[in-house]
Amino acid sequence: MDLSRRSTAIYGFLLVFWLLVVGWQVEEHVRVQEAAKTELRGRAGVIANFLSATIRGLRFRAAVFQDRLEPVLNLLVTGHTNELVRPSELLGVTLLNSAGDPVVSVGDTNYPVPTVMHEGEYWGQNAVTFVNPVYGVSIAAEGDTNNIIVIPPRRDFTNEMRGREFQRPESTGTNGTGSASTNAANSPETRRPEREEGRPPPDEGGPRGRRGGRRPPWMSEEAFRQFSAKRELHGLVLVMSTEKYRTVCTEDLWLRFVIVFFASISAAGFGLAWRTVSRTSELQIRLVRASEMNTHLREMNLAAAGLAHETRNPLNIIRGMAQMLSRQPDATPEIKEKSSAIVQETDKVTAQLNEFINYSRPREIRRAVLPLHAAVQEVVRALNFDLEEKKVKLEVKGEPVSVEADEQLFRQMLFNLLLNAVQALGTGGEIQVVSGKKGPEAFLEIRDNGPGVPPERRKEIFKPYFTTHQKGTGLGLAVVQQIVLAHGWEIECLGNEPQGAVFRITHLKVVA
Repeated sequence: MDLSRRSTAIYGFLLVFWLLVVGWQVEEHVRVQEAAKTELRGRAGVIANFLSATIRGLRFRAAVFQDRLEPVLNLLVTGHTNELVRPSELLGVTLLNSAGDPVVSVGDTNYPVPTVMHEGEYWGQNAVTFVNPVYGVSIAAEGDTNNIIVIPPRRDFTNEMRGREFQRPESTGTNGTGSASTNAANSPETRRPEREEGRPPPDEGGPRGRRGGRRPPWMSEEAFRQFSAKRELHGLVLVMSTEKYRTVCTEDLWLRFVIVFFASISAAGFGLAWRTVSRTSELQIRLVRASEMNTHLREMNLAAAGLAHETRNPLNIIRGMAQMLSRQPDATPEIKEKSSAIVQETDKVTAQLNEFINYSRPREIRRAVLPLHAAVQEVVRALNFDLEEKKVKLEVKGEPVSVEADEQLFRQMLFNLLLNAVQALGTGGEIQVVSGKKGPEAFLEIRDNGPGVPPERRKEIFKPYFTTHQKGTGLGLAVVQQIVLAHGWEIECLGNEPQGAVFRITHLKVVA
């Protein structure tokens, strides 16, 4: 019971240990993921600061020409500036206006951003998008003077930017060329409309853009305000590749898996080792108990054998007195009959006691070289009277073989087997003793053509006091099995075709 509780505690400890290792590895993997994300955020922050500083360096009077800005962005995306950006790390750059619309886009613009004006990061399967302000150049409220307007290439100028809507449609020229716009532009009435309206010339002041920028003279205040809203920088979108992040996470995941795998093997191995130790301990405990029980049984066996031995002496006295009574001159026929019955019953009890003493006797094997045929012939001579009485034919067959065995015990075993066969046979039966050799081992078979043994009883006949004969004691075959096992042999009962039984002894050691 204590060992079972200890095993439960050990298995519980191993389970807790394994769960702690798994939890620790999961936590470490999450930490590595966050570290890789932090490193990628740091790289994005460096690039964002570099772009902000570059835009501030390229501005002139609150404006940046797109023709000068796009080459810098292309260099960043293509990774030619190796000291700042690794190749294939920066996938795309987009500059946004206050409405969230792109002003300048380079590279991959399919970034996974639900609302681009929300600053933050948006992780996709293969890329991550960082939405940041343009540090040091963005505006957030009316009146801020720290803005930058991106001037598009001249080919992208609209009519409004070119100021054509301010040109007068009437023609006042007389040269017949139909160039009314040129004459209108050179006439005193249309050359300086601001001056006639009381506005100073462009070089003297007037409506200015933020950070000292001036509104172009051909654009109205409302048109300039709309133009600024579309081209003014507010946000910076960086699309970064997550290839390195995924590589780091995958490698770390495999590392954690290997650690958990070996931890699982260690826990399982320790559990199996403890299971083996516990089973070994249980077997040792059982062995000790069996040894104690065996010692107790041996003592009981010796006591029973001593009691049986001491009982034979009174039986012999009773037998002798019964015989004396039957021989008295004045003994009546009734007394003689009863005295004869006493002698017969005493002989039966004495025979059973002798069998019990023989069965309970310790088997000490003294091995020697024994020719099988010679030993069989000696036992057959001892059974000649029984064989002749029943007219049983006994035949010794097979290859002459010498084996290693205790001669006295072997003869006793063979005597019991042959006597058992004679008792099972009727008048005129046949018995065969067959010996042979299979490699380094020999076998011995005792065959008869008697009634045989039913298959369901072939294993029970070797148990003590199990017999199928009316006059049997039930210890003959038990003694046979005891001698066979003491030698390290095996014995089995089989059927003999067409009828009868076969007792086969195998694994006899052949001696040259």
